[in-house]
Amino acid sequence: MTAGLEDRTLTVTKLGGRLGARIDGVQLGGGLDPATVADVRAALLAHKVVFLRGQHHLDDAEQAAFASLLGPLTTAHPTVSTGDSRVLRFEATKGMAANSWHTDVTFVDRVPAFSVLRGVTMPAYGGTTVWANTVTAYDALPAPLRALVDELWAVHTNEYDYVREAEDPDAEDTAALPRDEFASTVFETEHPVVRVHPETGERSLVLGHFVKRFSGLNSAESVALFTLLQNRVTKLENTVRWTWSDGDVAIWDNRATQHYAVADFDTQRREVRRVTVSGDVPVSVDGRRSRVLRGDASAYSRLDELIS
Repeated sequence: MTAGLEDRTLTVTKLGGRLGARIDGVQLGGGLDPATVADVRAALLAHKVVFLRGQHHLDDAEQAAFASLLGPLTTAHPTVSTGDSRVLRFEATKGMAANSWHTDVTFVDRVPAFSVLRGVTMPAYGGTTVWANTVTAYDALPAPLRALVDELWAVHTNEYDYVREAEDPDAEDTAALPRDEFASTVFETEHPVVRVHPETGERSLVLGHFVKRFSGLNSAESVALFTLLQNRVTKLENTVRWTWSDGDVAIWDNRATQHYAVADFDTQRREVRRVTVSGDVPVSVDGRRSRVLRGDASAYSRLDELIS
């Protein structure tokens, strides 16, 4: 592959049978040449999540500058305030993380295309992150289930309480995101359970913890079906796990993955920072687009900038 800054050679090492690769020989930043950016993007589309060690030179501005080479950026979050309008900071000191399976921000219509996560301060042990491939999960479905999900739609919402999912009685003070602010504006969007990837043409499952219910099914039916499908997504053979060091960067295709931050680092400090690249509205296998039921996320997706 081509060279990045300082004429170093980019190499891609596969980490798992179904997803995950490590990229070496690249120093990320806004000054990367187009050929190297294209190589990173190709590896990302092929392996769904890629990891780069030793990116200690990055600050918030350079992280955002690199991410913008992959596409227009969203704001940091639809509801959570942040010092930098592009960078979302996750800080924890009591073992809290986004410890449930999810795809980022599926409660809005334009689900982010890519997420770029930088490890700022990582614990000496624990605090790993696991990703799952939602394309291979779909591909492995038996024909009767595939026929069902191809026609299925689900309502996603940010009315999700991280704290209630935690077993830590002190979790109210340590949640990864402030829960009152997280749901200060409620969003609901109906997405197809199977979307067609706009770049690869692959079909993937759109699930995760923001799913409130399946359209046309009652709550008991929704829970049973959600559990069945999620268990297929998160089967261990369908996952890859990353043990972080300070300065590591993970980049994933948010249209083809779910992820889970493991909350097992006791009282150590863990800080990561995320930048997201704007995506398009998911399209079902029969060509229908997701539809907004509640909330206006156009400011998050920066639609004025995308259209201009």
